[in-house]
Amino acid sequence: MNKLKTIFLLLAFILAMNMSGVQNIKAENYPYKSDYLWLTVPDHADWLYQTGENAKVEVSFCKYGIPRDGELKYSIGNDMLQPDKHGSVKLKNGRAVINMGTKKTPGFRDMKLSVSLDGKTYEHHIKVGFSVDKIKPYTQEPQDFRSFWQKNVEELKQVPMSYTKELYKDYCTDKIDCYLVKLQIDKMGHSMYGFLFYPKNAQPGKHPVVLCPPGAGIKTIKEPLRHKYYAENGFIRLEIEIHGLDPRLPKETFDDISRAFNSDPTGYLENGIDNRDRYYMKHVYLALVRCIDLLTSLPEWDGRNVAVQGGSQGGALALVAAGLDKRVNLCVVNHPALSDMAGYTEKGRTGGYPHFNRMTGLYTPSNISTMAYYDVVNFARKVKATTYMTWGYNDNTCPPTTSYAVWNTLNCEKESLITPINEHWTSDATEYGQMVWIKKHLQ
Repeated sequence: MNKLKTIFLLLAFILAMNMSGVQNIKAENYPYKSDYLWLTVPDHADWLYQTGENAKVEVSFCKYGIPRDGELKYSIGNDMLQPDKHGSVKLKNGRAVINMGTKKTPGFRDMKLSVSLDGKTYEHHIKVGFSVDKIKPYTQEPQDFRSFWQKNVEELKQVPMSYTKELYKDYCTDKIDCYLVKLQIDKMGHSMYGFLFYPKNAQPGKHPVVLCPPGAGIKTIKEPLRHKYYAENGFIRLEIEIHGLDPRLPKETFDDISRAFNSDPTGYLENGIDNRDRYYMKHVYLALVRCIDLLTSLPEWDGRNVAVQGGSQGGALALVAAGLDKRVNLCVVNHPALSDMAGYTEKGRTGGYPHFNRMTGLYTPSNISTMAYYDVVNFARKVKATTYMTWGYNDNTCPPTTSYAVWNTLNCEKESLITPINEHWTSDATEYGQMVWIKKHLQ
């Protein structure tokens, strides 16, 4: 029986803080290096309503901590779609109440706010949900979805595993050892790099393994030591990139490569999308299985626990790995991308990142057919691993509509942490809590 444990963190007083701001909050005033503060409070504490219910939001606006009066303009529309309602109200003592109305079908409404004061315009937005437990994906599973991926995984098994591994002293500490790994992932010669972290003096047969795929983009492996607490708590963790680029390359080189090969509509997520066998992400998805092959071949692996963890594109790839590979028994996901990507083809429906609807000519029948073989909702249907998923409502990269489409599709033991005010980010505390959750659920 599924275990659903939903935790709502109403952080309505936190806005416009990046993570450096959070880290420095003890030393500097809140809000971090900002003169203004928005406060948006729906009349339902969890920001959720049933279809047909009206949502009312109290809006407060302060500058220098002082309530400011003025004209508050707003527009309201369905999640990620064009506004269908516009209006304005007067802020009195810095406050106003706006009736957002309702939604007749399950999903989210987004209210965008703006105030012009002292020659500058300040903006904010808030999304509220309606009958979210009934949000279903537009994307359907192809009849041969399972056989297509089984065939490709079986072919991967015929490729001998080959990798190099060298000590990387820059990321070693008194508690952990780090190795730079280059792993061949298919017979075509594609490779991926990763940083492999061990607890210091790791013991044979003692350690669970964790695979961490990256967020979207062509870039170096982000701050490899930011999750060093995994190895410090007994895990072996592999942080990977997906493009076969040495993470030791200078940032400027990654930027040059990204500008050359990752500009819409010719970026890697569009590369080959007209054919399921040539699509760029095919070798990426299969590489997840090969990474798990590597991790489970290590003599230090405990022989039982394989976790995957990631956010955005990394969250999508975590679910793909769990759907493809039954060795995965724990899956941790933040706001997954690549989810219900074809959703926009139905009028009035929200789709997922990378929002192909914004790219001219990409919503063709052949492209939509390919998307279904790579859409996360279809992998979510296959996940048996115990899953922990986090998402925010104000996210305009991986919108809450598609996060719920994934969540409602999962048919496994699952828990959620919902942080309504969050846009496309998770806090350090949330990410550390995910490690704690994995540790608690080890077999």
